Amino acid sequence: MHILPLETLRMVRDVDVSRVNFNRCFRYYLLCESPSYKARNIEQLLTAPYDESAAIVVLPAVGRGQLRDDGLRRWLSRATLRRNEDPTELLADVLGCLNLPCPDQGQGALRMWGQTGDRPTVWIAAADPVHLEPRLDRVFLHALSQAQAPASDMRPLFDHLQRQLQDDASLGFARVGSCGYLRANKAMATASVPAYVLDLKTPTEYMPSGDDAGSYRNLRSEIEMALHDHEVNLRREEQGQLPVNSLWLWGGGLAPEQETVQLPPLFANDPLLKGHWFSKTGYAGAWPGSIADCIKNSDAGFVAVTPDAGDNDLLERCLHELRQAMRSGRLSRLTLIFRDSIRADRRRLHALRIWRRPSVVLN
Repeated sequence: MHILPLETLRMVRDVDVSRVNFNRCFRYYLLCESPSYKARNIEQLLTAPYDESAAIVVLPAVGRGQLRDDGLRRWLSRATLRRNEDPTELLADVLGCLNLPCPDQGQGALRMWGQTGDRPTVWIAAADPVHLEPRLDRVFLHALSQAQAPASDMRPLFDHLQRQLQDDASLGFARVGSCGYLRANKAMATASVPAYVLDLKTPTEYMPSGDDAGSYRNLRSEIEMALHDHEVNLRREEQGQLPVNSLWLWGGGLAPEQETVQLPPLFANDPLLKGHWFSKTGYAGAWPGSIADCIKNSDAGFVAVTPDAGDNDLLERCLHELRQAMRSGRLSRLTLIFRDSIRADRRRLHALRIWRRPSVVLN
């Protein structure tokens, strides 16, 4: 039997690997001569892609007293809680929790891939419907959700843009459901973050800059002129809704070549996350309706993204199921990403933090 060298034990201590990965390290030294063991070196084992007893779950907003169950509030307060003052894109959040890099371009093509199941072969940018509100000294961006800009409104708007702005087939507009897209024969500068990250903010600093930004600004101006006084927007204003007076163009690029990367199973309806999982040949299924179903359909860790709205009791049901999964030993670690920029990291040992009172973050 081989004995783990002191240097390896120091490596394990320094990188704070989980017990699962430490056991893999131990098995490597015991079975290093076995031809069936695929790992080539200890670094591969110490940088395992994810913890097989951990889960990452995206949940509805939890702050401002939205969690009513006192037992769940106490349970959640024992976790490590923090608020992100600068919201980021959801894919970046999830991949950051997995210690994986986020693509720096091509998110629009990935989102279309997640919606259609087919890899786009041309340059694509996401085109999010937004309302730009001019004030005295600046313009504020209002991101419009799928509920606020349904497919029935988006269809005539994108058909109108396609008729007005297509340029000898070098530029085109497309729509899949409520999601809009821009197709171009050559790459152009676009923003790097989606519209919902900029909700109620001034978008100027997030626009592309430099020599390539001129075509971006010109195209946005043409889009705003084409959408002005469109019959759909006139009707929306009469009904007290914000008109879709612009499109936020972001994530332009080509879809990456498909490769195999070990990822936990994904249960989500978010098309961008699904597209990224497809590009890595990972399993990506729809949100099954409960955390219990996610656990039943996964052998180890998983990533789950709950719907954003439509069920007032969803938050507490999911937290009840996650608490039970930790108590039973099915999960050893949780990373909870709430949609109001609150994040909680919970481990089984946190149950010993009995002195902690409900966190002010939750209030």
